[in-house]
Amino acid sequence: MNIYVFSGPCGCGKSTLTESYAEHLVKNDGKLQVYVIHGDDFHRGFKETERRLGPDYPGFLYWADILRFNWDCMLTVAQKSLDRGLDVLIDYVVEDELPLLRTLAEKNGAKLYYIVLTASDDELKRRLTERGDPQLIERSLFLKEKLGQTGQEYLFDISGMTVEEEIAALDIAAYEVPLYM
Repeated sequence: MNIYVFSGPCGCGKSTLTESYAEHLVKNDGKLQVYVIHGDDFHRGFKETERRLGPDYPGFLYWADILRFNWDCMLTVAQKSLDRGLDVLIDYVVEDELPLLRTLAEKNGAKLYYIVLTASDDELKRRLTERGDPQLIERSLFLKEKLGQTGQEYLFDISGMTVEEEIAALDIAAYEVPLYM
């Protein structure tokens, strides 16, 4: 079994590449089924009031708590998928969660592949503007910088590529994370 994690800043094409790579695995690598987890689906589960109620209000969660909740949910779904013998593809920003993913892989005897998408600043700005999310540009550039410092060996620059070109250029074996089993 395999766990494929596609990370990267906002607007770099994580969801698009994850979906396309899942299709590639099923069509070209002999997989009958794989399971795709989009982290944004869990994040969208939180609906908030526009009023800032503060931490004393019952049910209030800080961003770190929301992020931890999202990861708990994704890891539970990933575990259930692995229990059924399915390869898992996860698309979400991975900041400090790689050890959690490594533990999941070790526990299940799975290989872990970690791909951090990146692109030029101009391309990220263009993509976010075209999809109607210019408010995410600052966050995207911050994440690009942060992720670029923490995982150079896992960076995959998709600047100027179509998703088909990305699939063709992706040497997945180069992104395998060593496990301590």
